[in-house]
Amino acid sequence: MSEMIRNNEEKQKILKDIVTDLHEGSDIKSVQKKFKEIIKNVSPEEIAAMEQSLIDGGVPVEHVQSLCDVHVKVFEDTLEKQKVGKALPGHPVHTYKAENKHLRTLIKRIKKDLKKFETGNDKVSFKTTFTELREVEIHFQRKENQLFPFLEEVNFTGPSRVMWGKQDEIRVMFKEIEASLKEDDIKALKSHVSKLVKALTGMIFMEEKILFPTAMRKLTEDSWKNIRRGEGEIGYAWIKPGNLWDPNVVKTDIPDFAKVAAEARKAREEEASSGQDSDPAVESNNREEAGQIPLDVGSLTGIQLNMMLKVLPLDISFIDENDRVLYYSQGKERMFPRSPGIIGRTVQNCHPPKSAHVVQKIIDGFRNKEKEEAEFYFTMNGRFLLIRYYPVYDENGEYRGVIEAGQDVTGIRALEGEQKLLDW
Repeated sequence: MSEMIRNNEEKQKILKDIVTDLHEGSDIKSVQKKFKEIIKNVSPEEIAAMEQSLIDGGVPVEHVQSLCDVHVKVFEDTLEKQKVGKALPGHPVHTYKAENKHLRTLIKRIKKDLKKFETGNDKVSFKTTFTELREVEIHFQRKENQLFPFLEEVNFTGPSRVMWGKQDEIRVMFKEIEASLKEDDIKALKSHVSKLVKALTGMIFMEEKILFPTAMRKLTEDSWKNIRRGEGEIGYAWIKPGNLWDPNVVKTDIPDFAKVAAEARKAREEEASSGQDSDPAVESNNREEAGQIPLDVGSLTGIQLNMMLKVLPLDISFIDENDRVLYYSQGKERMFPRSPGIIGRTVQNCHPPKSAHVVQKIIDGFRNKEKEEAEFYFTMNGRFLLIRYYPVYDENGEYRGVIEAGQDVTGIRALEGEQKLLDW
């Protein structure tokens, strides 16, 4: 066993040497030749472990991300030969692969439509395919919000962060294509589409040859059930998941708040009919035991509090003092995609690697009581959004977390004059 560990450690060292050589400008073919023996036996897990080790060793995620395409190219031949166990329809991995199958079709179509646009000025076909292609965003969001959190639980964080960075690069490419379309710049359009096709093709390869095989081996059946349970919050790109893989998910027991509220009312009526004065402290405890949540002023049941938070025109999240996401509201209009997979996840990992340092800066400012608020506002999809962050402290002044409150203020910004009468 000790010799096997030494061999694995040596193999990881050699794999890191490969990436180092590439970073220093070595040619791919020369690297392949130099490390021929080790490369031909490399597994998806070993490549993922190499990325994880590099990041754990202090190499910036952006550095590993920039080399990702190159070092995957080095291992491409051996990865192509890897046999991966099949997932049944309905299993999250099967759904991801079904989406990738459709994505391959769209990649072929966008290349054909670009030629039509270039030679016959058929912009409609290109725009139709491009719009459909952009639905890959749902595929990405499901990975970021549902798959990556469970991989983080088994300390598989590095490769996920690298892939999130690559997905952000693809998002930029979509914006570049959109800008080229508006300007009717065919030359720029061809260049951007070429980059997008290459990036999407590479993403499919990394998913199916590295991410999914490694995830299948690292995650338990219960994890996959929980992943499947929360996928509907994000949705699916182009396809509907199958149903042969039955997770047989039994939802977590949810208290019957209506029953609890009825019991609380009965307790209050009995107390009132007794005609006895009650101790405020005892009354507070009784309310809590009866399903009432005592607040600074008044009390609410859990179901009342949940309904109130859902109806507010705000997107609310709460992060505790350990930087863990404990709650997000489920209002009618969601500003950003969220799913149950983020509950318990560190907030730093809920953001793209390139913006994680900003999140940390806000938290540090609140924790050290240097700042009282952080504010961002911007336009997205034609709507003006306002995002505010506030620190939460307990009665002793101890830092207990952060509230994030987002609001679509497009209508508020447009208000003029006065309205003092009901206009129904």
